[in-house]
Order: sequence, then C-alpha cells, then structure tokens
Amino acid sequence: MPEPDAVPGADASRWDARHAVAGPVVPMPPDAVRGREHLLPAGGRALDVACGRGGVAAWLAGRGFAVDAVDVSPVGLAAGAALAPGVTWIAHDLTTGLPVAGPYDLVVCQRYREPSLYPALAAALAPGGLLVITVLSEVGDSGGQFRAAPGELVAAFADLVPLAIAEGGGEATLVARRRE
Repeated sequence: MPEPDAVPGADASRWDARHAVAGPVVPMPPDAVRGREHLLPAGGRALDVACGRGGVAAWLAGRGFAVDAVDVSPVGLAAGAALAPGVTWIAHDLTTGLPVAGPYDLVVCQRYREPSLYPALAAALAPGGLLVITVLSEVGDSGGQFRAAPGELVAAFADLVPLAIAEGGGEATLVARRRE
C-alpha cells in the first residue's frame, strides 16, 4: 500500500474522486513510445511521475523494470497497487519536488506539467537513461495555464539527446536520452 508523503487535501481529493469512478486499469506503454518500444532500455529502474492509476507503471513492471510510481492520489495508487503489487507506490505532492532520487534508466511523465520539476527529471536519469514526457500544449489548442508554450520541452531538456519530438493537437511530447 502506498505511503503518504505531503499529500495536500484539495488536489488529492479531486483526483481521488476522479479515480474512484474510473473503469479498470489496463497496463499500457507510455503513449510517446507506442510503436517505438525499441527505444526503451531492456530493463533497470523506472520512475513513473504522476502515474495516476498506474497503467504505465504496471506495464513497465511487466517488462521487468523495478518501478517507483508517484502520484498525489491515494485512490489512484491503490488501483495501481492492486494491478501491480511489486511496484513501489508513493503518494506525494509533486509540486513540492520529486520524493525519490535516481539514477533511473527510464523516467516517464504523461500529462502532468510542472516546469519546476524539469531539472529534477533530467537529473534523475542515469547516463544513457531515457526520458519520455508528454504534456498539454498550446500548439493546436486554445491555450491555458496548464499548457506548455511551443518548444518548452525541447528548451527545458536541451542537455538531452532528442530521439522523438512532437507538438500539435494540444500535446507536446519529447523522448530523449541522457548522454553516457
């Protein structure tokens, strides 16, 4: 069962309510690597940031990764823990930073944008480690406070080697590797 760590009431409650009425969790690869699974490391340590109900964390664990999964919602984490008990499930408010340290061979962050975390995500990567990040974007959308500006991910992770970049349809994605 996940251990709580600085989980704020309002945000956790909002996500708890959303996860409580969702359907079954399905293990799945990160969206940005579907069809590009060959880019993933063969195994090692993985971090799933803002993991929600843990579909990606469970999929990674099924591929042999030792996974740490972090989210603000204890209800979401409990759903993930029921699916993949071998994952380390961590309840944590990510606006206060990462609760874990690397190095990780793979860091995944899907649809959670907290620019203050970008340096910590890059720092958590092992040499040769892979970052897979998708955020909401202003590109192809009407904008808003939770959306990345054009080129935000590429600029934020300029020290990494980009393998795949996409912006459009209201999303921005970057798959990049830390230099050896």
